[in-house]
Amino acid sequence: MATPDTATSDSAAFIPVPGAHRAYRAACGRLLGLQHESGAWEGEMEWSTMILSQYVIVMHILERPPDEPERQAILQCYRTTRTAEGGWGMHPQAPPSAYGTTLAYVALRLLGTEPHDPLAAGARQWIHAQPGGVHAVPQWGFFWLALLGLVPYRQVVPLPPEMMLLPKWAPLHPERLLGWTRMLYQAMAYLYGAKFRADLGAVARDLRRELFAAPGTGAGAPPARSTDVYVVGGRALRLLQRCLHGWERVHSPRLRRAGLERCHRSVVDEQHASPHHGLSSVNALVECLVLFARDRQHPLLEDAVARLRYWCWEDDRGLRVCGDRSLVWDTSFAVEALLSGGAACPEHEPDGRLGPALDRAHAFLREAQITTYTGRVPPLRTVRHGWAFSDGHSRWPVSDCTAEAVGALLRAQDATGLGTHRIPASAHLDRHAMRGALKVMLDRQNPDGGFGTLDRRRAGEWMEALNPTEMFAGCMVDASSVECTGSVLTALCRMRPLMEPAARGRAETAITRGIAFIRASQNHDGSFSGTWGINYTYAAFHAARGLRAAGVPADDPTMTALARWLQETQLGDGGWGEDWRSCLERRYLALDGGLPEMTAWAVLAGLDTLGPRHPAVENGVRWLCTHQQADGSWTGGHVNGVFFTTMMLVYRLYPVYFPAMAIGRYLRSVAPSSPSSSPSPGGRP
Repeated sequence: MATPDTATSDSAAFIPVPGAHRAYRAACGRLLGLQHESGAWEGEMEWSTMILSQYVIVMHILERPPDEPERQAILQCYRTTRTAEGGWGMHPQAPPSAYGTTLAYVALRLLGTEPHDPLAAGARQWIHAQPGGVHAVPQWGFFWLALLGLVPYRQVVPLPPEMMLLPKWAPLHPERLLGWTRMLYQAMAYLYGAKFRADLGAVARDLRRELFAAPGTGAGAPPARSTDVYVVGGRALRLLQRCLHGWERVHSPRLRRAGLERCHRSVVDEQHASPHHGLSSVNALVECLVLFARDRQHPLLEDAVARLRYWCWEDDRGLRVCGDRSLVWDTSFAVEALLSGGAACPEHEPDGRLGPALDRAHAFLREAQITTYTGRVPPLRTVRHGWAFSDGHSRWPVSDCTAEAVGALLRAQDATGLGTHRIPASAHLDRHAMRGALKVMLDRQNPDGGFGTLDRRRAGEWMEALNPTEMFAGCMVDASSVECTGSVLTALCRMRPLMEPAARGRAETAITRGIAFIRASQNHDGSFSGTWGINYTYAAFHAARGLRAAGVPADDPTMTALARWLQETQLGDGGWGEDWRSCLERRYLALDGGLPEMTAWAVLAGLDTLGPRHPAVENGVRWLCTHQQADGSWTGGHVNGVFFTTMMLVYRLYPVYFPAMAIGRYLRSVAPSSPSSSPSPGGRP
């Protein structure tokens, strides 16, 4: 097994992969051209039409239908995302989904599309062809159908608001859930407990007739096994649900009112804490319904509805609703990519744009740090001085978003020798800001040593056995992930020289525990399982990056095992490409050809494990150079992210900055002045 090359006397004679310098210059030029005036970078985080359909439904219930231009833009999205079978999938590359197609059909009809219109007719035909028809929709979909009055609430798994009244120590208290799930439960429980039903008028009767027209699929028909089910509830979940159904028959009206009040108060607090922004688009939509159900003249409703436009993304493919906005995330990696070449590539800035671009990006990231908390109830986790995935308006900092933002800021502050003017010390992260960021990250370290996202894990893995969603996995508790842990390790090691002794001691302890978590997470074949990207390739990048930053040598058994896996999974064309189904099947599934972001992840992991002169790394760099387009970018559009195992995403900027980062780091590693591809403990190569 080869180990990474170290600098030798013939370093100056080493010739990098032909075209690598040109490719890096072009990639940086393309990236600089995509920067917003605000200093941020952002690409769409494309999901499915699921959220767009919910948006249409909510706006119809709120009696705020779209104007004609918006309506046409929405219809255009449905046209451009429809599958060949006539339905809509759970993500851009998925086959039709009973859930996604049923919600899309309802949305189309609410938009005024006639039943015989090809969009609606094809969807209805596909739905009726499924075993059970509409009853192939999982429980999450039935909740929406119940809101619209299309099915009775007795067909929905109970979401009793009284759960919010349990004592905090109770194992099933909603505060033990992962943040996304917890906030959604509070809002859904209010609507369920109030048995809120929208008044659709005559269209409700039409929808019932059209959706339940197939034989044996009437509104009272027994549920069918859903084609969208990924998690099948076990005995414990079935027992819990029977108990909840029983509670619904005998519940106390007084406790129901108290539970509803508690849920409403939680939604109101979220509206104040993240001013009408919400944790995600789905949360924001359901919270609007809660405010409307509570009081059609609710004082927070207008601002909450107006803020929904924040989640919309529109181009020639139509209007879509994003799962989230990725400004902090994209900006942090864009800065990393622009600086990845280091002093080895000063010529990548032919027109002097890099310095001003870094200044603007640095200013944006500094402003995006959360410095206040406007909620009325103390948060469950540290909020101040962290960074959210989106921007500083969110009050939901994430461990790896905080880590990547801190890392990008420190890299920008240290950027010299690139023709850039140094960011003034007065704009640097001060000790107070870094202490706060450290607290945010450490507050999300779990007992196993790994890092979660929004919270520290508040319940054991047994909670996942009570997952009622059917559609998602890993959505009940904030479990540790290799990706978040790798990002935090990288940031802590960059911050370590700037820390005060007491903070440095806490960081050292966290680093030691984080290393142990990553080691324990390695699979038998040397790979790591991903959580937020696809999948093993994405996890390999973060694991290798975090371990190397923490000083783990390249010849460590964990690293050499990962290096073997990287070589074994390299494709014949020199790239790496992983099928999204690997997330579902929990095993590595290769594509026929490489993809730019996945090849970049593997090259970055290879630089940390195999070294820059290993043939596998060189072939990966060569693949990136030969597949670059004339404008400096790479062909994208393939799903590359994942949410709760089953929901695949397309991060539009991943094929832009990750290949740039990989080529830049390769060039820096092989530069004559580069001391080694192996960093000293606590440093990055």
